[in-house]
Amino acid sequence: MGSLFGSINPGAEEGMKAYMAPSLFQPHNARQAIRDAHEKKIPALIGYYAGLSSVPITRYLAPMGYDVVWIDWEHTSCNVETMTTMVHEAMFMSGGRTIPFVRVPGHDHAAIGFALDAGASIVIPQLETVEQAKHVVSSAKFGTRQNGTRSAPPFRMVPGLTDMAADGKRDVWQNLNDQAAIMVQIESLEGINNLDAILTEVPDIDVVWLGSLDCRISMNLPANFGQGDEPEWLAAVDKFNSTLKKHNKPRAGFCLGSGPELAKAAEDNCLLIHAADVLKLYEMGPQLLAARQAVALKK
Repeated sequence: MGSLFGSINPGAEEGMKAYMAPSLFQPHNARQAIRDAHEKKIPALIGYYAGLSSVPITRYLAPMGYDVVWIDWEHTSCNVETMTTMVHEAMFMSGGRTIPFVRVPGHDHAAIGFALDAGASIVIPQLETVEQAKHVVSSAKFGTRQNGTRSAPPFRMVPGLTDMAADGKRDVWQNLNDQAAIMVQIESLEGINNLDAILTEVPDIDVVWLGSLDCRISMNLPANFGQGDEPEWLAAVDKFNSTLKKHNKPRAGFCLGSGPELAKAAEDNCLLIHAADVLKLYEMGPQLLAARQAVALKK
């Protein structure tokens, strides 16, 4: 009996293996994967949202081979050790097919370093200014050429065993600058208004996500799951989209739909979060209600 996963597109079973580093202790070449998807050299990356800080769930889902897992460290009761273990479970138990992204709690220099040291790419929430963007990139990079202030972890990798340079030429730390991706979330009107300047002055941002839920709340609009047709909202979204097009910058977002809806979303997004552990568990509520109705005693 064939596998349910990859039976339609056998190549999908390989996931992000083509972008693996020389060791699974290093981050994937996520920057190149994002750019290739943006340029339509490969399909949009399909990922799921991990909102429960659960190592067992991460381990269970890893063999399915999602291209990406979004590990939410911002909005969960997740410590550094759990985050690191989830990153390793996703990478190792998927055989390198899954790229972990960690949404860090704020813009903290140490938190950014913890996620990158684990081997993940990073998601930066609530970016609003050029100064914040410069701080984030500085925290994520080694060396003064990119104004880097990241500290090299001396024994995160085993010398001579897992610290091989990806290009076989430069130092491993220079290679790591080119491997892990930086995604930023624009979650306010101020962020949208400053996005042109941010992308002009901080080109090392790899991909941008419009955090529409937070953005609408910050604009004093009904949350409405990040959707709406108010004139001020439509104008903000249009400005966000036009700024990304001006800079030819990759975009990522949610799409929980399927078929034509998912295909349409992939036209404008290089990375799509298509599922979530929390949503799958949420489905148990309606299932319970239906079960109670099915076994209810007849009067």
